[in-house]
Amino acid sequence: MDRNKMFEINEVAMRISGLAIQAMIYEVSCYPSPGLVSPVSCGAHKDMNFFTFIDSASALNQYFTLFVQEGFSDKSCKEIFNSIRKIGIKAEKDMFLKTKGINTHKGMLFQMGITCAAIGKVIYEKKSFEHIQGIIKEMTAGIVKKELETLKKSDANSHGEKLFLKYKTDGVRGEVERGIPTVFEFSLNFYKENFELSINDRLVHTLIGIMQICNDSTIIYRHSVEVLEEVKESAREIIAIGGMKTAKGREKINNLCTEFIKRNISPGGSADLLGITVFLSLVEEYIKDIRI
Repeated sequence: MDRNKMFEINEVAMRISGLAIQAMIYEVSCYPSPGLVSPVSCGAHKDMNFFTFIDSASALNQYFTLFVQEGFSDKSCKEIFNSIRKIGIKAEKDMFLKTKGINTHKGMLFQMGITCAAIGKVIYEKKSFEHIQGIIKEMTAGIVKKELETLKKSDANSHGEKLFLKYKTDGVRGEVERGIPTVFEFSLNFYKENFELSINDRLVHTLIGIMQICNDSTIIYRHSVEVLEEVKESAREIIAIGGMKTAKGREKINNLCTEFIKRNISPGGSADLLGITVFLSLVEEYIKDIRI
């Protein structure tokens, strides 16, 4: 670490990074969250707890600021993407250093970093919130073909790369290249529509909503595509009976917590998308405020 390195940071970058950390803490703070780490449970994880996530988030704060700052420029979307990939490598190293090698936020870091940069670009160009998805697509166009379709078995290191070779599932890379459709085309509105719930219940309800449709690579990696389909069906059944809005729905979610711990199921991909959902909800309000 260069202790003498100085940065010139726009206030927008600091504000947006604060919202990113807020969203990440919201995600890990809600309960009951089947298979996931929360303040009252380690879920299906034996190597991490709530405090591991807080440590990780604190290590990443400065990097989200830098991601937004990269976007807050007249660089092309591709130039921005190439810059933030380099920053992301440093961020990941710092995360692992802080968590002593435990992977708390690798998937979240990738998606949140890209989203932060896209938001910076939107605000810099004085565009509306609705342009964020298009900028994400422009930034990441061709990433699946470039990084996965040309992959050789001997070069596969990450979980995502191994899963692509085995199942042809494009994971988080495919999700960002499509413009994070799970969030922009479903969960963001779903989260907004359930505003009458308490913060905690709204988060849990949205998590279950995301689990209905998310091709969660964490579940596939730990288990199989068949187990993923089971999880999706369970989530659909829970939402159909009211989710966190009904006693029966809450009971089923609690039962799912017990089952997921027993079966070592963790919907980590859905958790990441919940964090992005909350983040974009906060950002949408922030952009409205600065436009007034």
